[in-house]
Amino acid sequence: MTRLFAVLAVFSALWTGDAQAACRDERVGLRNDKTQISFNVELAISPQERARGLMFRESLSQRSGMLFVFDPPQRVAFWMKNTLIPLDIIFLDRTGLVTHVHENAVPGEETPIDGGDSVFAVLEINAGLAARYLITPGTQMQHNIFSQGPAIWPC
Repeated sequence: MTRLFAVLAVFSALWTGDAQAACRDERVGLRNDKTQISFNVELAISPQERARGLMFRESLSQRSGMLFVFDPPQRVAFWMKNTLIPLDIIFLDRTGLVTHVHENAVPGEETPIDGGDSVFAVLEINAGLAARYLITPGTQMQHNIFSQGPAIWPC
């Protein structure tokens, strides 16, 4: 019985540690009923950071991305001008809920990719990862930026 409690205590500590690890500025967690995954991210909060985004970069680590924040939430559109990496673009509302996923954005393409109304955050990751990790509308995101609002998956 003591051994069972010890195993449960270790599991609980690991589970809590994972949850806390996702609540750092440089990390996001994503979950739905089919998956749970995390990515290391760079934040793009200022207009200058958002304008530059991932332009001119030749690569992006496999489990990395850029998290754009739009406060207050607004209608946003992205394009791939000067972007050299094919990307999946994930749009989120103020609660941390994925509202739209644009897969396989083509490098250099200048056609706007509309994220819809009331976009609070956008996550850009390597193309193909949204499908691989089953990130779809309805997926929840965990990050500190959602801590001031009605987050579905709070830190």
